Amino acid sequence: MIIDATFWVAISFFIFVGVLIYLKIPQKVNNSLSHQIDEIKKELNEAEKLKVEAKNLLSSYENKIDKSKKETQQIITLAKKEVEKNIIDKTKKFDFFMENKKRNTEQKITQMKENALKDIKNISIKISIETVEELIKNSVEKDKLEKFYTKSFEQAKSTLKSSSKA
Repeated sequence: MIIDATFWVAISFFIFVGVLIYLKIPQKVNNSLSHQIDEIKKELNEAEKLKVEAKNLLSSYENKIDKSKKETQQIITLAKKEVEKNIIDKTKKFDFFMENKKRNTEQKITQMKENALKDIKNISIKISIETVEELIKNSVEKDKLEKFYTKSFEQAKSTLKSSSKA
């Protein structure tokens, strides 16, 4: 039997493996790997719990968003109705105000017209009386003057009566 380098490498290998087994290195590596596997499993479970919690939070926030959208839509609808109601009320008030203003203006115009007619009548009467008086003063014949005065006076009366009826 020849002992060569391969033999000594094989013996060294078995001694090395024996020392490793004696020092319980494979068991320590196994324990370390088992511990790391357990940590990874814990982290995975924790991640799964966080994922479920995140889904629940997401669902909750989506529900809140949906509720807020519905509430916003309701608020907008109510605001539109209120605005429409306000517009109708303001329009009615404006129409009422304008009708009152129109009525008042028409009354003022009618009153001014009546006052103008009265003024015209008064001035006409005054002018005719002054004319008659002037004629009387300048007239030579008193009888003719009295007839003319009476006639003018009667005409003024009849004119006033006819214009007051109109």
